Amino acid sequence: MHLGRLWLRDFRCYEQVELALESGVTVVTGSNGQGKTSLLEAVAWIATGRSMRGVPDRALVRAGTDEAIVRAEIEHPEHRVLVEAAIKSVGRNRILANKQTVTRRRDLSEHLRVTVFAPDDLALVKGGPGGRREYIDDLLVNAIPRFSAVTTDYERVIKQRNALLRAGIRDADDRRTRDVFDVRLTEVGAELVRGRLDLIARLAPEIGVAYASLAGSAPGFATAYEPEWHDGPLASDEVEVALTEALARLRKREEDRGVTLVGPHRDDWALVLEDLDARHHASQGEQRTLALGMRLAGHRVVADAIGVEPVLLLDDVFSELDSQRAMALVEHLPATQTLITTAGALPEGIRADAWLRIDAGRLV
Repeated sequence: MHLGRLWLRDFRCYEQVELALESGVTVVTGSNGQGKTSLLEAVAWIATGRSMRGVPDRALVRAGTDEAIVRAEIEHPEHRVLVEAAIKSVGRNRILANKQTVTRRRDLSEHLRVTVFAPDDLALVKGGPGGRREYIDDLLVNAIPRFSAVTTDYERVIKQRNALLRAGIRDADDRRTRDVFDVRLTEVGAELVRGRLDLIARLAPEIGVAYASLAGSAPGFATAYEPEWHDGPLASDEVEVALTEALARLRKREEDRGVTLVGPHRDDWALVLEDLDARHHASQGEQRTLALGMRLAGHRVVADAIGVEPVLLLDDVFSELDSQRAMALVEHLPATQTLITTAGALPEGIRADAWLRIDAGRLV
């Protein structure tokens, strides 16, 4: 797949712009604050239905307007898809793919997949568990699309169960309702956890290889899935039993706190270098290299799973790297459509097929 054309209206600082994009490497230059990152953000939104910067949709709408329009023409080997999105400052967004309504944002990945490299990726390693869960689940949906429904079902069960717990378990009817939610949480939660475990088993060796390639050494990368509701390692064939036991064990605590304490929404994923937790013991250079390795590895796992390379979006990544790591990243970037933003010079080895310059939300 590759992104052939992109149209923006009232998106961030862009009043209106239209781009034809090359299938190879496009470099987007300009001073800081001119709209380079916003261009990549629009591409990522079309692929995921959310901002790659983690901001609410209303922040994407240009000041003084009610909606932002993003249109993208995506070329596949045997067909072409036009995705059109009206992103509202207030109310529900409207998304169409070839004039057909897209009801779930995760369905957008059927048309366009992206791998984003950004300075904020450091949070994958040193940040809280939520970022690592999101990283795994995004890869899972991109690699195995049926997990889109699994994650949606799980989120719905947790929302309903939390609403019941907040209101209080007052009578037999409430207890029966909770039992129904418990069965569904166990079924869907176990499927999600098993999917994560299987993906991590494929991902971990790739991260180790990618890290060694970028760092020039192999410090012994390891990883462990850490469910908050279960002590010790968790095997795929014991997930449902472990969830059932944890729900029974923590029932009183959940009632007291009014929130679901059991399930994959509470889990973490430990990243280890040289037998030490990378979150607390790795240097910032090691953490940044590990984050880059995670992005490279995730890209390769998804590409292997679907047989198509996602589009690469590199947002000012090279400014945060020393020359050795920058050159190593260039050497190991996959050969796929790539958009790179930079306010300065790029490392040797990048062969751009097109250059764009952005100034105050305009092409110049």
